[in-house]
Amino acid sequence: MLSTEIKIFLSYLESVKQYSPHTLVSYQRDLEKLSENMKDLGLEDWGSIKEHDLRTFVNAERRRGLSPRSIQRLLSSCRSFFEYLMIEGQIKLSPAQNISSPKLSQLLPKAMDADLVQRLLDFKPKGMLEVRDKAMAELLYSSGLRLSEVCKLDLQDLDVKERTCRVVGKGNKTRIVPVGRKAIQAIRDWFMYRSELIESKGTPTDAIFLNNKGIRISSRSVQLRLEKLCLQRGVPGINPHMLRHSFASHVLESSGDLRAVQEMLGHSDIGTTQIYTKLDFQHLSKVYDKAHPRAKKGVKDGN
Repeated sequence: MLSTEIKIFLSYLESVKQYSPHTLVSYQRDLEKLSENMKDLGLEDWGSIKEHDLRTFVNAERRRGLSPRSIQRLLSSCRSFFEYLMIEGQIKLSPAQNISSPKLSQLLPKAMDADLVQRLLDFKPKGMLEVRDKAMAELLYSSGLRLSEVCKLDLQDLDVKERTCRVVGKGNKTRIVPVGRKAIQAIRDWFMYRSELIESKGTPTDAIFLNNKGIRISSRSVQLRLEKLCLQRGVPGINPHMLRHSFASHVLESSGDLRAVQEMLGHSDIGTTQIYTKLDFQHLSKVYDKAHPRAKKGVKDGN
């Protein structure tokens, strides 16, 4: 009974809410853990669980060493599930509604400085794979795309003449983003090899980025190829999301237009985008500390 309702809920999240497979796996893991806890308490249906039971469960997970971020995700899974059960009329009140999530220390996203980006991207690629890898890296930085969004791009999504790209992001939301000239040129270079690859492998596809078998490239393959490219270029430790962070930080630093950055990144909540203002301020603070005569180390207090 308990597991059946979890399966129905997960199916709802997948088909109606269009949650990603990764998110669905997290929800399933959290709710199955809660279900096992309920069985241990002798509770046979979701209407039997009370706020006290849920608090006890969450506190037990915390004592087991679950991090504040994982506790926050666990509570989010429970809230969503109980809200769904309320809508379906299976319970009257959510036992999670008065339970607060632990506060997290806000981690600033890591961004590369412009010189490091230039060192990574300014090179002449040799061979098909390097041409493709450069095109993907240029696009990640040029348009601030998520790794999954780059992998899902089809030919009809890219308008080379207008230098724009149609992106289907989280929640199946579509946005149009600009594509820089260097990224467009890198993609044009890749298209020459792409045509030859499809012809030789006999694998017709609309996917823009392909692996060496002529089929759509996977997210994991992009991560591994980018790691290799970074090592070759002498900038280790860079991942696809850092290129997205760098795009956001550099555009915001130059324009100061938070709303535009929000739209280009595909953030539904501007609060998510605002973290880049803190990143920018952190950068400005470092510049200030180095440059201002009254901020430099060694300046004595005149009192």
